[in-house]
Amino acid sequence: MSCHLQYRQINRKRLGFLLLGVVFLLAAVLLDLTKGTSELTFTAVLEGLRQGPNAESIESAILWQLRLPMTLTSVFVGASLGLAGLQIQNITQNALASPSTLGITSAASFGAALSICFGLSLFNILWIATAVNALVFALAVSSAIYFLSARRGMTPETVILAGIVMNFFFLALQQVLIYQSSPEVAQLINGWTFGNLERASWLSTAVSGILAVVIGLYLLSKSWAITALTLGEERALSLGVAVKRLRIETFFLSSLLIAGAVAFIGTISFVGLVAPHIARLTIGEDQRFLLPGTVLAGSLLMVLSSVLAKWLSTGAVMPVGIITSLVGVPFLLVLLIRHCAGGRP
Repeated sequence: MSCHLQYRQINRKRLGFLLLGVVFLLAAVLLDLTKGTSELTFTAVLEGLRQGPNAESIESAILWQLRLPMTLTSVFVGASLGLAGLQIQNITQNALASPSTLGITSAASFGAALSICFGLSLFNILWIATAVNALVFALAVSSAIYFLSARRGMTPETVILAGIVMNFFFLALQQVLIYQSSPEVAQLINGWTFGNLERASWLSTAVSGILAVVIGLYLLSKSWAITALTLGEERALSLGVAVKRLRIETFFLSSLLIAGAVAFIGTISFVGLVAPHIARLTIGEDQRFLLPGTVLAGSLLMVLSSVLAKWLSTGAVMPVGIITSLVGVPFLLVLLIRHCAGGRP
């Protein structure tokens, strides 16, 4: 069998996995729309979608005003965090790196909490100040991680340890804010740390969706350069890739994705770590396929976590961040054990 034919077969297999991922995601979205304080059948969900948002039935109101914004927000937030995690792993060349393990998520969450605590607003709109503040702190930590990983002699383990230090530092600062705030504000900030989809709205769907789609398409256009970078900095430079510029662009866009996710529903941990590894196991390292595969994996993780959160909590919606942490912590432990044993994470 020629190399060209074998390459085409591998790509067809990758496309098959992507199509299967789309089918699973659509099924998970429909399942999530049926779950809640009042159960809806699949037939009722499909009928409500067909009738549109202006229908007068109770089922249609529940679907369009409550559940669709939550479900679609979970799709786009999962895609954003998975995409950010993949790019951070690519740029740092560290399989253990992610927005949560490097402290970027907790920094963005602290920025959002700071905005809530002091009632900051831009153009008299609270969420804009919250998003901007989250972005500023996410960028600050991303810049620190970038310069740290670029230093000679810095091992992947050292970078991860530095990220863990930053994570605990910003978590401690957030606890100080909670302690110093009024009970009402403290409860709001404290709830922010769990990642709650009940805060989702059509606004959060629009903002997170636009960020995920626009940045995802831009990074897809850079897939060749990013793939070259994953083969090593020297190889990428020899192929004409502007490595420094690519890294700075990618860190900025990743921070923007994280800030957009945190600004509305709060902290979501480990999706950025788990989703890229799931995609790699099924698709491989080619960024043209790995990027959409990671987007699908991140979205699927978030939607399934939403389904599980509704199923575990009768009469209320458990914060989805709790579910992603329960999944992510053992996954990170397995990666660390494999890494320390000399295996490839």
